[in-house]
Amino acid sequence: MTNTHSDYLLIVEDDERISRLLHRYLAQSGFTVQVCANKAEMDAQLEMKKPDCLILDLLLPDAHGLDIARALRETHLDMGIIILTGQGDAVDKVVGLEVGADDYITKPFESREVLARVRTLLRRLKLAKNGGPKVEVVRAGDLVMDFSRHTVTKAGNPVNLTGLEFTLLAILVKSKSQPLSRDQLLAQLSGRDWQPNDRSVDVLVGKLRKKIEADPARPQLIKTLRGKGYLYLGEA
Repeated sequence: MTNTHSDYLLIVEDDERISRLLHRYLAQSGFTVQVCANKAEMDAQLEMKKPDCLILDLLLPDAHGLDIARALRETHLDMGIIILTGQGDAVDKVVGLEVGADDYITKPFESREVLARVRTLLRRLKLAKNGGPKVEVVRAGDLVMDFSRHTVTKAGNPVNLTGLEFTLLAILVKSKSQPLSRDQLLAQLSGRDWQPNDRSVDVLVGKLRKKIEADPARPQLIKTLRGKGYLYLGEA
């Protein structure tokens, strides 16, 4: 993948050894990279330029990464967010995705893994922004999904979807009424293999339903098929 000048990464990590390693490796891979050791430094950098992807440590000296991700996602819907943590608890991964992170990497990790995740995320975000599925505008009742403009409205009001939520919606719409398993969705969302018991996609589907369904408890657009996965029932 060839990087452009727009591929700007901001690393927020208080471990100098890790931040130095990531900075060197990612910069050598063609990205523009800036490093911060805490939230205060990150805020100063964000004032100057928004990154295409934020690589965020979970435990910082002046803030918690989940709180940062939640706040940033409210104002930066199209910015990639990858959380780094030394905690291997699967619950933390789900919480991270709930607050708006796009991916989650557990320490220790290989630099090549981080590079692969960053490239996959940027590729997915650019696809969603510049094209998405071939179907450009999809209507389902009062819900209008414009994939060419990367917008969703409900009864004429904007629906704020994160990049991951928008991509999930696009994948489901593109499935042309074919059910997609949890593993199939995770592979398309992340471009990598996930653990067989990973429930992250269920969290994402639940978030998406809350935003687009008239009654999330009785979904009509995104159905769950026991043993098969999820199915989009609207017209595409």
